[in-house]
Amino acid sequence: MDFNLTEEQKILRDTACSFLESECPGSFVREMEQDEMGFTKELWNKMAELGWMGLIIPEKFGGVGGNFLDLLIMLEEMGRVCLPGPFFSTIVLGALTIMESGDESQQQEFLPKIAKGELIWTLAHTEPCMTKYDPFYITVKATSIKDGFIVGGTKLFVPDAHVADYLICVTRTSEGPRSIKGISLFILDKTNSKVQIIPIKTIAGDKQFEVFFNEVQVPTKNLLGELNEGGSCLKKVLQKAAICKCAEMVGGARKVLEMATAYAKEREQFGKPIGSFQAIQHHCANMLMDIEGSRYITYKAGWMLSKDMPCSKEIASAKVWVGEAYKRVVRLGHQVLGGTGYIIEHDMPLYSRRAKTWETAFGDTNFYRMIVAQEIGL
Repeated sequence: MDFNLTEEQKILRDTACSFLESECPGSFVREMEQDEMGFTKELWNKMAELGWMGLIIPEKFGGVGGNFLDLLIMLEEMGRVCLPGPFFSTIVLGALTIMESGDESQQQEFLPKIAKGELIWTLAHTEPCMTKYDPFYITVKATSIKDGFIVGGTKLFVPDAHVADYLICVTRTSEGPRSIKGISLFILDKTNSKVQIIPIKTIAGDKQFEVFFNEVQVPTKNLLGELNEGGSCLKKVLQKAAICKCAEMVGGARKVLEMATAYAKEREQFGKPIGSFQAIQHHCANMLMDIEGSRYITYKAGWMLSKDMPCSKEIASAKVWVGEAYKRVVRLGHQVLGGTGYIIEHDMPLYSRRAKTWETAFGDTNFYRMIVAQEIGL
């Protein structure tokens, strides 16, 4: 694996960093946490004009035609500023799913509009009956009827459902509730009167919803992929989503270190900057080592995914390591910043509040440790 970025990727990284620093300061993130929509159309349109919505969408569908590593570079910069809005849900959970399992007509209908920033998507996956994370424990049923299906049940923690134009609903169409077989994916129009959403308050201040499907009628053409075979697509999308979340955590950890080192250079105690004290130096050094390890393991798994190589162990290892490393980084960041880091107007709480929620997104550490154990034959 070549760890050097191409010239195009360096331009992408630098452009994203510069743009997001200007357009998405901490004050804007805090404002969007209190805003009903959680993002602004103005920023969304600017991102679309830069081609970010179409970054990984093939050129034949109006996209840029970038690869999965390009997306990770972009998401690392977005995680660095805690970018609010439905980019992750639309591109990672929506576009990737359509690219993975949609037929030619579905891709032609939806991907060009996503690339232009005209459509917002999300994935309705997690359910209230889950006592622990299990991606294939699906009880929301899709019952076959003439010319379509009837979808009924409840989903939890559906991101950005309030602004989404379409939801991809993970349903059970046959087999038992824990089997990868018998899962089907359906495109649902959010404006359907039988789709009801209720907001959920979160630690991170992001927009998550409980969604009720009250016997929603869905035409057969809205089936994504083959009937009863959606589990394999779901697995691939969730693996990519987990690594994408790792990239965001790497970016967030970078920003925490930047804030900590800047403060350590300015804050004086006993007549000299606290950065001259060995304890503070060790804290910052430990933060950097966690960040470098996180970046390596994230991009290794991302590279293997981009090459369609078997990498379940690498993905699971990355999600466990990066999630725990990010929490260590924010904990040390708070120690360096002291009381300043707990002031609500300071940017530090934006990252510490997200550290726990991002660690559990798309599977907690217990879930991924079990995968690692299985991969090594235990």
